[in-house]
Amino acid sequence: MQTNFTPAQLKNPATAEAEKILRACVHCGFCNATCPTFVLLGDELDSPRGRIYLIKDMLEQNRPADALTVKHIDRCLSCLACMTACPSSVNYMHLVDGARSHIEKTFVRPLADRLFRAFLGAVLPYPNRFRFALAAAPLARPFNSLYPRFGRTGRRLAAMLRLAPRRIRQAACPRSGLIFPAGPPIARIALACGCVQQVLRPDINGAAIRLLTRLGIITVLPNGEGCCGALLHHLGKEAGALAHARANIDVWSREIEGHGLDAILITASGCGTMIKDYGFLLRDDPAYAAKAARVSALAKDVTEFLGLLDLPEPAQPCGLTVAYHSACSMQHGQRIDALPRRLLTQAGFTVREIPEGHLCCGSAGAYNILEPEIAARLRQRKIANIMQIAPDLVATGNIGCIAQIASGTSIPVLHTIELLDFAHGGPTPDGLACLTG
Repeated sequence: MQTNFTPAQLKNPATAEAEKILRACVHCGFCNATCPTFVLLGDELDSPRGRIYLIKDMLEQNRPADALTVKHIDRCLSCLACMTACPSSVNYMHLVDGARSHIEKTFVRPLADRLFRAFLGAVLPYPNRFRFALAAAPLARPFNSLYPRFGRTGRRLAAMLRLAPRRIRQAACPRSGLIFPAGPPIARIALACGCVQQVLRPDINGAAIRLLTRLGIITVLPNGEGCCGALLHHLGKEAGALAHARANIDVWSREIEGHGLDAILITASGCGTMIKDYGFLLRDDPAYAAKAARVSALAKDVTEFLGLLDLPEPAQPCGLTVAYHSACSMQHGQRIDALPRRLLTQAGFTVREIPEGHLCCGSAGAYNILEPEIAARLRQRKIANIMQIAPDLVATGNIGCIAQIASGTSIPVLHTIELLDFAHGGPTPDGLACLTG
């Protein structure tokens, strides 16, 4: 793609990076067929190619974002299916992330929109605040049918309350500052606890710790680790996102320098995509560039790490049929797709492919709250495809996908690591007891 940036504009590192990405695009349109919003809406501006044109025009003209550009960038899920399909290796992720940051700096959203986004950014990344919000949800839920009458913000509030679980999990969440010894140890890792996941499904990290311990992995939960920054990053709030990143890098760097780490493991693939990108995001920060690159190099999805080990034979064959939902942040963001299926198959499960498996379920961080109508259509499409293969349960590697899919079906939706822990001698996960009898 031909670009027309001035030499002065290209002195800005963010603009120079955007220009390099734009030049890689050859207008082929392969991305359109894999884009969920284009598949649903059929609007060229709701396709990656259309959004690239909007971003190019905005940045070349060095102008504030306008309402049209904001509308179509906001509708982007950042599912990154376009990157998997692209024959020219266009890094759409970095381009659209930069556009969101530009929008946040130059576009004044309506007051209700600003307040709602500020609420999400102030609550979701902080487990105690999020837990309190969920505890208060039953007070607001009886009026859920009324909220959509108050426009877009009301529809968002209603969507958020529909996603809120009616029962908050009581499983004890492993606390930071703990070390789980293993013997004889073969590796030492730090496990990222996350933020939303430890409130909605604390048993996921518990399953990871149990399985890793049985395999001889010393698991460390360092003090001070917090949100990876992905939520704020996708809201365009770059300063806040990078503050979270730097705080985590400091925590993990102390552990690396003090006792050594063989890996930093993540059980939420959305967080994994973000942490693996720390090196790029902080590449121009002299105080953090080297440390960020080191953290990114050590970051692995938990299944990615398990794939490097010789796992024992499953403790007991269960004979359950699993529909594996490959989260967008896993298959497109981290390019990990076949490995979780292989691990589940080796563990004794019958794994079936979901039709249209490349299409997003509509979760996408806070997308199912901010764009509830499109998200609901994608969820129903995903569930309809799951029903075609009649599974006993659904497995996936991302908490957002678990919450999104489970909100529309009675089929149990579990994390891959919960099933692997169960198959290799762990307890029966919550939601699986009715299937295993």
